[in-house]
Amino acid sequence: MQMSTIDFRRALLCLATTGLCLAGAPASAANLMPFKDDLFSGQTVLESRDNGDFQIIDYQEMRDINGRDQIPERRVKAPYVSSGVRKYQKDETLDLGAAGKLDVTRTGPADGAAFTVIFIHGRGGDRRLGSDDYKFGGNFNRLKNLAVENGGTYYAPTVRSFDKMGVDQIAALIEQAHNRSGGKPVVLACASMGSFICWGMTREEQAVRALSGMAIMGGATDPNFTTSAAFRAKLPIWFTHGSRDNVYAAGDQTGLYERLHRGGYPTKFTLFLTGTHGTPVRMTDWRAVLNWLLR
Repeated sequence: MQMSTIDFRRALLCLATTGLCLAGAPASAANLMPFKDDLFSGQTVLESRDNGDFQIIDYQEMRDINGRDQIPERRVKAPYVSSGVRKYQKDETLDLGAAGKLDVTRTGPADGAAFTVIFIHGRGGDRRLGSDDYKFGGNFNRLKNLAVENGGTYYAPTVRSFDKMGVDQIAALIEQAHNRSGGKPVVLACASMGSFICWGMTREEQAVRALSGMAIMGGATDPNFTTSAAFRAKLPIWFTHGSRDNVYAAGDQTGLYERLHRGGYPTKFTLFLTGTHGTPVRMTDWRAVLNWLLR
C-alpha cells in the first residue's frame, strides 16, 4: 500500500518528536494590520492540537527557499519586500549607562512606540542579520514593515557575548524602550544561541515586568526555567523550531512546551516539518506571533 505525502510526513514527525500526531483546528488572533499576509501567513497546517497551541507546519525546501528566493538563501524575490521602510531605519549606538554602549539598528520611532520588538541573533551574527531585507525569505523586512505600519519600533542589536554581560545590555535596552514608549509592550525574540539571552532575561525581574512576551526560534532549552521570575509571572512564550534541527533538538524543546502547557502556562509551539536550524528565522509568521504576544 502506498503511503500518502502527509502520512509520510506524519511518520517522520513521530520519529523526530516522540509521536506528537494529534489533529485539531488552528487558532489565531488578529490585532496588527496585515502586511503581505498572502505571501507569509498562508502556511499549511499538517497537524494541530491543544486548541491550536501546538501546530505542525508543512515546510518544503524546494518551495520555501528555491521557489521563494531569486538567489537561494541570499536574495528573496521582489514581491516579498517593501523597501520604503528603510526611511524609518537608523544605525545608532545607545548609551545604556552601567550596561555600556550597544550598537543597534532601529526601525521606527525612538519615542512613543505603540510596542517594541527586539530580535537577538545567534553566534557569529550582529545587527545586520536582523535588519537584512533580502535574506531569510524577506521575513525581517516583513517584521520591520509590521512594526512601522502599526506604530511600533523594531530593534536589531549587536550582542557581543551571550553571557551575563549580554543579558545586562539587553535588559537595559528593554528598560529604555519600555520607558521611552511610555510603558507600552515589549517583545523579546531570540534565535539559536541568542536564546541564551532570552533564558537569562527570565531571571531579571525588572525586565520581566517590562516584557509582554518572548519568542524562542530554533533555540536551546532551559531545564531550570520553572525557577525563574518569568515562570512565576507566566510570561507568554511562543516557540518555533525545525523538526530536523541538528543544533538544538526539536524533541528537547517540545518536551519543555509539553511540561509548561500541561501546567496551564501560556505557551505556543510551531514546528516546521523537515525544517532545519535556520528554518524558524525564515518561516516564523511574525504577525501571528506578535498578535498573540501583544494581547
